Amino acid sequence: MEFRHLGSSGLRISEIAYGNWLTHGSQVEEDAALACVRQALDEGITTFDTADVYANTAAETVLGKALAGERREGLEIFTKVYFPTNEKRHNDSGLSRKHIMESIDGSLRRLQTEYVDLYQAHRYDDATPLEETMEAFADVVKAGKAHYIGVSEWTADQLRRGHELARELHVPFVSNQPQYSMLWRVIETEVVPTSEELGIGQVVWSPIAQGVLTGKYKPGEQPPAGSRATDDKGGADMVSRWLRDDVLTRVQELAPLAEEADLSMAQLAVAWVLQNPNVSTAIIGASRPEQVTENVRAAGVRLDPDLLKKIDEILDPVVERDPAKTQSPSRRNG
Repeated sequence: MEFRHLGSSGLRISEIAYGNWLTHGSQVEEDAALACVRQALDEGITTFDTADVYANTAAETVLGKALAGERREGLEIFTKVYFPTNEKRHNDSGLSRKHIMESIDGSLRRLQTEYVDLYQAHRYDDATPLEETMEAFADVVKAGKAHYIGVSEWTADQLRRGHELARELHVPFVSNQPQYSMLWRVIETEVVPTSEELGIGQVVWSPIAQGVLTGKYKPGEQPPAGSRATDDKGGADMVSRWLRDDVLTRVQELAPLAEEADLSMAQLAVAWVLQNPNVSTAIIGASRPEQVTENVRAAGVRLDPDLLKKIDEILDPVVERDPAKTQSPSRRNG
């Protein structure tokens, strides 16, 4: 495993992180989830990402159980706040002071830890003044419940305004967690340049495009049994955007390139996002321990510029690049 700084901070994290979105507590039984976390630890992963909303808090509980007994100082645990959990009443979502303060305590209890290394705004909240949100995050840090703060899926303008307030409040705003893959590159034109200027690192999710970049989905064929595309608990909805024959045909053309680089297609996809110097870590998920082992092999890989050019030539017609795709659900009228 290799390590990178999270943005311009002094915090070093494993360049492959383990995340349990859409798996622990929902798609994967607890014993399998625990085995995946153990395998991640065995492979040298020290950075673990979750959120209170994942499996309606169950994912945090599973991760806390899996990491119990590990040396806390040797881990970096990330979680998030924004979406509603449990009863989903009127104050159970967003980034109000009330919701942030109550949510951090619930997350710490489930994760069995006194603090998280990174506490993230899971989306931008247009129904709460940004000053209120950032002041609440600052108080979380000053109370010792989080070391750093970050966000997820914020636009370049939102990052800039949030970072300015964080500096005034003397709290370290160090990361953004966007979707990023060979197929989804919406952060490249605005978010990444702004982040580089501000010292914000990307903690990217879905580097293999919900499994599409593994090549297991074939054009003109039904999805494999047990794959994410057959999951009715949220996985199928997320992957559906890529299950078009024009996308799947071009993804199959990546297979010879992966073979040439002596990588699996999944490893190629993870290694690709890590070539971006603004990426601090790539989050992988797994339903089986062997998937963790495979994806970790992307750590430390340096891809040849000619290979990167060939990937671009193959995928260009189906790549999503529109920066307007970086957006949060509106709560203003909710």
